[in-house]
Amino acid sequence: MRILFLGDIVGRSGRDAVVAALPALRRDLALDLVVVNAENASHGFGLSPEMARALFAAGADVLTLGNHAWDRKEIIPYIEEEPRLIRPLNYPPGTPGRGVAVVEVPGGRHALVVQAMGRLFMEPLDDPFRAVQAVLAQHSLGTGGSVQAAVVDIHAEATSEKQAMGHSFDGRASLVIGTHTHVPTADARILPGGTAFQSDAGMCGDYDSVIGMGKGGASIRFWRKVPAERLAPAEGEATVCGLFVETDDATGLARRAEPLRMGGGLSPAMPLP
Repeated sequence: MRILFLGDIVGRSGRDAVVAALPALRRDLALDLVVVNAENASHGFGLSPEMARALFAAGADVLTLGNHAWDRKEIIPYIEEEPRLIRPLNYPPGTPGRGVAVVEVPGGRHALVVQAMGRLFMEPLDDPFRAVQAVLAQHSLGTGGSVQAAVVDIHAEATSEKQAMGHSFDGRASLVIGTHTHVPTADARILPGGTAFQSDAGMCGDYDSVIGMGKGGASIRFWRKVPAERLAPAEGEATVCGLFVETDDATGLARRAEPLRMGGGLSPAMPLP
C-alpha cells in the first residue's frame, strides 16, 4: 500500500497548497491512502465543515485533528456524521466524534487510522499508549487480517513521547507519525520491527513564520509576555510537508519511508514514483 501522510495544515496558504497539490500527488505517486492533519486549517485554529469537504474532494481519505479540534464549534455536528474525520482517541468518554477510522482503499484492502494526543506539556487526557494499544489489539495486520495497513498519528509536544509511541508499537503499525509541532524532523526511518516513523511530519503552511503564524505578533509575545495582537496565519507561499510510506501487503509493515517537501521555503524532497 502506498500511503501519504501530510502534516498540520495552517491557514489559507497551507489549505490552498494541499488542495492544489493532492490530485497530482495521488496520480504521480500512485497513492492508495492519503491522511492529512487539518486541525489548524481554518485561519490557524480548528477546522470548518466546508474546509473538510474541500480536502476530501481534493483527495484526502482521512482527516485528523488535535488540541484545536473544538475551536470551530460547527465541527461538532459534522464530526458526528463524518467517519473519515477523527479527533484524538484519548479524549474522555462522551466527547463528540471518534478517534479511529477504517477506510477501504483500492483492491478491496482496508486501512486503519488512529489518532492519539500526548500528555507532556499538553492537556491532561487519558493515557494515549493504552488507548492505542486497545485499538491495535482489535485489528490484525497484513494478508488475511482485518486491515492491510495501520497509521497512528501521535499529536504531541514532546519528541520523547512521540518516539516512545513509535517504539512501543514497532511491528504492530505500518506508520507512527508525529504532528503538532509544525517543523519537519530529519529522522524519517523504518524502525527495527518494520514500522515507519518520523517524530514530526511538519506543517503545510508558510515557513516564513513562527510555526505558521505571522512573525510579528507571535514574536512579540516572547518579548513582552503580555497580550498582543491576535495571532493570524502567515499568508506567504506554503510548503507541503509530509511522509510517503510504502508497505508490504503481506505483513502490513513498511518497506519505504521518504519525506515529502514541495513548494515554499524549505529544501525540496520528493519520493521516487
